[in-house]
Amino acid sequence: MICSVNKTQDNVLDTALQFLERINQHNADKLAELMTEDHTFVDSLGACVSGRENMRSGWRNYFKFCPDYWVTHERIFSAADQVAIFGAAGGVIAAGGTLPRENKWRTPAAWLAIVDRGMVKQWRVYADNKPVYDIMARPALNKGR
Repeated sequence: MICSVNKTQDNVLDTALQFLERINQHNADKLAELMTEDHTFVDSLGACVSGRENMRSGWRNYFKFCPDYWVTHERIFSAADQVAIFGAAGGVIAAGGTLPRENKWRTPAAWLAIVDRGMVKQWRVYADNKPVYDIMARPALNKGR
């Protein structure tokens, strides 16, 4: 379900949806094309990374950590320059160059996109990271790193 108000809202919404699609493409350069130069990423613990180039690098590293990372949406709401997205995220955490089945995770997630002139100025994540932390805490995974 997608709720928007007008043509400007549709453009803001389209930008946020394109950002989600590019995450699923696992292409940091394509993601960076949709980021403002002063883009800010805020993770679910409140840590911030600022700057398009810093986040291009951040996404590259994340796609190495979780090469099949995916996001999906069930509900999207848009108002002014903001889009709230509700769905899920998941993938398999890499270990020693492989994607072991036991490292598969999935969690409900939400994102807030702030859009400025067709580009994502801020991308904020709301998700429970416990499934990922549990995988990372396994001794077997740490040996492969």
